[in-house]
Amino acid sequence: MATAVPPIISPKEDLPPPLTSASEPPPLFDGTTRLYLAYHCPYAQRAWIARNCKGLQDKIKVVAIDLADRPAWYKEKVYPENKVKGESLDLVKYIDSNFDGPALLPDDSAKKQFAEELLAFSDGFNSAFFSCLRSKGDVSDEAAAAVDKIEAALGKFSDGPFFLGQFSLVDIAYVPFIERFQIFYSGIKKDDLAKGRPNLHKFIEEVNKVDAYTQTKLDPQFLLDQMKEKFGIA
Repeated sequence: MATAVPPIISPKEDLPPPLTSASEPPPLFDGTTRLYLAYHCPYAQRAWIARNCKGLQDKIKVVAIDLADRPAWYKEKVYPENKVKGESLDLVKYIDSNFDGPALLPDDSAKKQFAEELLAFSDGFNSAFFSCLRSKGDVSDEAAAAVDKIEAALGKFSDGPFFLGQFSLVDIAYVPFIERFQIFYSGIKKDDLAKGRPNLHKFIEEVNKVDAYTQTKLDPQFLLDQMKEKFGIA
């Protein structure tokens, strides 16, 4: 038994419906690499985008999970060659290092160092915004400072609109959350994150031209309704 696939804006593949507590587990360690995810999860979306960037749709199979009725056997992980990977950034790095396809980080040492700094900040960025969403009132100073830091980071390199100039692993780490925060803050806080931040505005505009990302995007209203229900917002 399975539930329906949620509304994905630009699907380019036949995605499976989420498995539930009544579903049998797929075979493990049979030579197939599988990415276990919930379609609406921003952390899982990171690995999904990386898979698409590398052109690995035929080599890494998506197994979707219904988190509201999750199977007892479920673990949100890739199972490659009898190995288990769980943390989203570890998954992205594993996919980049162990599969063919375009590299997700440049060779430039300065950009690599900056990438590590931004990846280390990603949890703090996410925490600031989720904390603000849980509170009443306007956007917090902490959340505003976090997005200002992102605005500055997006202006560091002049060879493109993304964090390292060209689309990279860093953009994959941030875009699922920037996407959601833009939707949630507009719909809940009545605030435009990109207002007065031209680098962020350009990033949002250009990232929505990246097929590997848009193939994973859910309908904004679906995400907003889901977040309102989670936080009990009418």
